[in-house]
Amino acid sequence: MLTIYGVYQSRASRVYWTALELGLDFESVPVIQTRRLPQPVAPDAPIHTHAAEFLAINPNGHIPAIADDGLVIDESLAITLYLARKHGGPIAADTLREEGEVLAWTFWAATEVEPHTVKIVFAYDDGLEATEGGRETISVARRMLKRPLTRLNDHLGENDYLTGGRFTVADLNVVEIIRYALSETDFMANYPAILAWVARCHERPAFREMMARRKAEG
Repeated sequence: MLTIYGVYQSRASRVYWTALELGLDFESVPVIQTRRLPQPVAPDAPIHTHAAEFLAINPNGHIPAIADDGLVIDESLAITLYLARKHGGPIAADTLREEGEVLAWTFWAATEVEPHTVKIVFAYDDGLEATEGGRETISVARRMLKRPLTRLNDHLGENDYLTGGRFTVADLNVVEIIRYALSETDFMANYPAILAWVARCHERPAFREMMARRKAEG
């Protein structure tokens, strides 16, 4: 059986969403980020990313990770691509062309978008969004996002989804990275095609189920 290590309130959300889209049976091991624990070395501390038992799974000390029939993978985007490729179905690439586009969009989002959107979400997670430093961090991130988001908005102005005319793992990977910037409503209003695409992706039952589980974590 597939085992997913990580809490829903993390990049593991991508993996859980993918598993739900594919209708997979899986075991969830809720490994929490060490930075979220006030006393990670306490005897009663939950399993966390720097705990020895998790480092035996992923020596990098990050979530998510999966174990699947003896294979361990620990990069979230690699995991989603692997699961889609293994199990197929409509979210997987159907042709070599689609596979190339799925990979290209995924790597594009990881290199051109996430380094900036993650700074936004961390500013809010750390309660810094109203501080001078937090506002500057968010401002710089927004400025750096203008070029890639313009490209994405142009593409989605002519296509409902990123490739294949349907929702695929490419959309899942990219929209999860875009989600980090949705707090910036005035900024994102400049990209109406992206917002319409986000709404389409977020209407999916598997996304709604993932988010319900995420919210249940508290």
